[in-house]
Amino acid sequence: MAEFVVRPLVSMLTNKASSYLLDQYKVMNGMEEQRETLKRKLLAILDVIQDAEEKGASRPGVSAWLEALKKASYEAKDVFDEFKYEALRRDAKKKGHYKKLGFDIVSLFPAHNPIVFRYRMGKKLCRIVRKIEGLVREMNDFGFNKTQQAPPSKQWRNTDSIIIDSEKDIVSRSRNEEKKKIVDILIDQAGDRDLIVLPIVGMGGLGKTTFAQLVYNDPIIKEHFKLQRWCCVSDDFDVVKIANIICETNEIHREKALQNLQKEVSGKRYLIVLDDVWNEDADKWEKLKTCLKHGGKGSAILTTTRNVQVARIMKMCIADSHNLRNLDKVFLKEIFENRAFCLQKPKAAELSDVVDKIMERCGGSPLAAKAFGSMLSNKTSMKEWTDILARSNTCNDGTETFLVLKLSYDDLPSHLKQCFAFCAIFPKDYEIDVETLIQLWMAHDFIPLREGDNLEKVGREIFDELTWRSFFQDVKQNPRRKWQGELRPRTICKIHDLMHDIALSVMGKDCLTIVDRPNEKELLSTGPTRYLFSSYWYTGTLLDDYLMKHSPALQTLLYPYAYTSDSAPHLSKYNHLRALQLFRLRKLPLQPRHLQHLRYLDLSNNILIEELPEEISILYNLQTLNLCKCIRLGRLPEDMKCMENLRHLYTNGCSSLKCMPPGLGQLTSLQTLTYFVVSSSPGCSTIRELQDLNLGGDLELSRLQYATEVDAKACSLGNKDKLTHLSLKWGDDSTDELGQHRNVLDALKPHAALEFLGIHSYRGTGFSAWVLSLNFLQHLTELQLDGCTMCEEFPQFGEFKSLEVLVLKRLNKLQSLCNHNSSAMFPALKDLRLKKLEIFERCVATEGEELAFPQLENVKIKDCPKLAILPEAPKLKFIALKEEKAQLSLSIFKSRYMACLSGVGLSVSDDTEAAPVTELDQDCEVSLLNLRLDGCNFLFCSTPLQPTVGVWKWFGQLVHLTIESCDMLIYWPEEEFRCLVSLNSLSINSCSKLVGHTQGKGCRTQVRDQLLPNLKELTIYHCGSLTELFVLPPSLTSIVMMDCNSLESILGQDDTELESILHSDTASSSEHFNDLTSTCLLEQSLSPRINPLPCLDYLRIISCKKLRFMPAQLDALIFLDIHNCDGLESLDCLGDLPLLEYLYLNRCKHLASVPGSLGSYSALQKLRIEYCPALNMKPLYGHLQQRLDSLELKDLSKAGSSYPNEG
Repeated sequence: MAEFVVRPLVSMLTNKASSYLLDQYKVMNGMEEQRETLKRKLLAILDVIQDAEEKGASRPGVSAWLEALKKASYEAKDVFDEFKYEALRRDAKKKGHYKKLGFDIVSLFPAHNPIVFRYRMGKKLCRIVRKIEGLVREMNDFGFNKTQQAPPSKQWRNTDSIIIDSEKDIVSRSRNEEKKKIVDILIDQAGDRDLIVLPIVGMGGLGKTTFAQLVYNDPIIKEHFKLQRWCCVSDDFDVVKIANIICETNEIHREKALQNLQKEVSGKRYLIVLDDVWNEDADKWEKLKTCLKHGGKGSAILTTTRNVQVARIMKMCIADSHNLRNLDKVFLKEIFENRAFCLQKPKAAELSDVVDKIMERCGGSPLAAKAFGSMLSNKTSMKEWTDILARSNTCNDGTETFLVLKLSYDDLPSHLKQCFAFCAIFPKDYEIDVETLIQLWMAHDFIPLREGDNLEKVGREIFDELTWRSFFQDVKQNPRRKWQGELRPRTICKIHDLMHDIALSVMGKDCLTIVDRPNEKELLSTGPTRYLFSSYWYTGTLLDDYLMKHSPALQTLLYPYAYTSDSAPHLSKYNHLRALQLFRLRKLPLQPRHLQHLRYLDLSNNILIEELPEEISILYNLQTLNLCKCIRLGRLPEDMKCMENLRHLYTNGCSSLKCMPPGLGQLTSLQTLTYFVVSSSPGCSTIRELQDLNLGGDLELSRLQYATEVDAKACSLGNKDKLTHLSLKWGDDSTDELGQHRNVLDALKPHAALEFLGIHSYRGTGFSAWVLSLNFLQHLTELQLDGCTMCEEFPQFGEFKSLEVLVLKRLNKLQSLCNHNSSAMFPALKDLRLKKLEIFERCVATEGEELAFPQLENVKIKDCPKLAILPEAPKLKFIALKEEKAQLSLSIFKSRYMACLSGVGLSVSDDTEAAPVTELDQDCEVSLLNLRLDGCNFLFCSTPLQPTVGVWKWFGQLVHLTIESCDMLIYWPEEEFRCLVSLNSLSINSCSKLVGHTQGKGCRTQVRDQLLPNLKELTIYHCGSLTELFVLPPSLTSIVMMDCNSLESILGQDDTELESILHSDTASSSEHFNDLTSTCLLEQSLSPRINPLPCLDYLRIISCKKLRFMPAQLDALIFLDIHNCDGLESLDCLGDLPLLEYLYLNRCKHLASVPGSLGSYSALQKLRIEYCPALNMKPLYGHLQQRLDSLELKDLSKAGSSYPNEG
């Protein structure tokens, strides 16, 4: 049953009715009596609302009354927001906004003609007053008691981190014996088995996740397992999502994601935790388990679940699941008292008895103890304690934990209740961006404004208090998304699933979350909702009917994924949207005049939109406008200065912006502006406009060659102490005339608390004193200098004690990082990137000295021709080098770091062969997992008869190998491949001389598993001379071929039986090849060896125009994409394709039959066929007649057409 969040609604409504704006602009003239009546009635309701909400759960009449009050409150809220908008509109009109827009005010807002407006709104207000008066009469009949809620304590903020650390210690001690048992199983019992799956079973809130974390982070476990991954599953057992988390990718295609998963775990002894599993579908688990079985011996999966049936389905190679016991009362009491007594301890003789009874109510759940303790931490009298205990005694057996947590929700101040309940809109285990969450709270007026505080600050305090009370968890910093143009990391959080259940129970039908393909009938029958979230990728038109019918009630509509495949949502003109997040559309689904209530608008990652409508400036209520990564957006609306409520403008990644609109300084509420483009054109804002804006977070100033020193000083960056991340960019083609660059840089001195600084394309001969100062930027964690080609004087980089990332590019006069060596240099540096430093010779200026980097883990050095020595870095894990001669690259293989490196990338462009290096023939133990070679001819034999370069013998643990642009690669390097027994992924790109199988070494591989026995993924691009592949191992799950126009067959050429069939009679082969169906039948009639790829589930072939032969009988195939392959006439040889889910065919003009037509296409989900004029579609239509319209994706509109200009 849904609970009620009515009190904060009524309280908010009371504030709206008292708004000074309504008086200032006289928008309620003639309606004063109704307004005063409404305010009195609302105050009377607030006196008794707490008692009404408490009784609503047990008295149906009260429940119905609360529901009616909630509905009337929402209607009244919309009415007062219309009054507020009219006040803002009249203010804008007074300032001449409409004349500037060139709008006819009556045609734009016919309903806002003063006479029409007063008549229309008077009727609405009278209707609301009548409803509220009727509800008050009913309220009096119920006889509710007047109550007053105690103000919330604010002291919780002082003890947050200490308590959390203490609780970790308590849990660790309380579960120590259980942890040892699990660790022993994972190491001893799993050691001689390929894979074990051990479920941890226990009720919600018992601490299963925390217990799994204890095991996962145990030092013995970390040392034993080569790969560790944590995956939170929840009730959506999405194998794509799980695979992406394990692989740390974002692949949307199921088959590709599963290939990545096999590739990630292949040959490694791994531990994967699948946390909070609810799935009882054994088939889903089997599909995932099939991929996970490819790990090394001794691999293990630890899974947590509340469901015993789930544990039975998942357990593997163990006798029983581990049932997590209830936490001992001694430790439970410690957790409770840490929270409850962190501020003060009530003095009463009966306290001990009350605490013991509370422990009984916690039912052994640490989450309940934590929530109970937080709830009681600001209760100072024993009466309050005993009252809470009495309320908790209403709990029934079997639901104690949930109801105790519900009790902690009931104890929240009303505005916190509303803020948390709103979070039901997000799916379980969703990573919530905290900054966005607070902005959504603001959009719905959930945050009460205190005098002297801003909304964001109060919103953060609300979030912190809810976190303290255990409503949020897993709060952490996510690395900045560089591709989005972000300069700073983002804070994210999650909600425990029990807490999420509480939010859902409160919101009921007011919240609708769509994560999978919805049933259309069920969707329409759900009725109207206020908050809608849809993360389903292929929505299509499924939501159209629902939105057309129910969008007037919507207040929030969020599509979080920009790539959602859908048409513009069908929204009613008469909507009350406060928050709107859209996927990629060329224009808004409604004109701005119909979105006047909007406070939050997110159009981020839209690569289609080129301009916003000028009319968007009439969104006077808008607080947040997110345009990040709208790469084609060329301009912002000229009258944005009229959007006086705008607080956050995200423009990072808008690389096509030419200038900023004029008068930006008039947006005095603006606190976030992530990207500002300076322009010399008239009618644009200069950086002087930033002077009075209290900006925080990150800011990039671009095209500073057009800025003047006077404007730079006026923008007052030094006064913006909340600005932590700053990037300063001049144009690449700019020149420093009369020292203007230096003068502007001097004037742009920021606050000393800066954490990130980037300076790009600066043409001054020296940096400003504030950049060179050893004392000014001591909080700096990342420094980027790029394109400062004329600069001769540089900071002593090693003196920045907090510096973790240093990026130096195109600094033509930089010779070293520092003048002298010192043990105190670079104490925190983890990431060093050097690129195009023409005269850079060494890290320390003094010759003969070498600088040690004690924490350095990642190094990238590209095009630094004079650098001959690698930095000293004992903790180095990854290195990437790009150079003309193989100097540093060879030194890598000779260095002692080779043994500890996990990733190496080498790019050597000189075609000259390197002389044989005897050191590379010595044995060396390395743990290298990833290797990328670009050029690097010195690592390959120039002729088939030359001995193999010895370094390949070291790579027995190599998992991923990429070879690009290697002219020495002419034949498949079979001897090198023999060393790569763990290789999982092989990518060959732009090796233009690669022909294929060698004829020169005198022997042909006869045993199929001699080469790359663990290879899962093969990718070959742009190898135009390639005629044949090496012998493909049966372990392959993915093949991707592109632009290999000499290739005729995907099959390797070791099968002499097959070869004799295909090539025995050249004279007759031409006639034989014209009947490819016969060829395929012959292939299928041969021994099972002719079906060499039993695991292949992903096959993509693009622009291989001579390709005529495909592998036979691919029963495991899930994804098939054939594009621009004119040589193919039939794919019947692929068999029934019983598992095929994705079928894409494009520009195969001679292809006559649809692959898999002998089967039923029972698994098919997505189908697209274009420009295949010879294709017989009848078998496809016959099999799919009943379910063609139910496919997630179907596009057959151009199936029989010829490609334009091909005929």
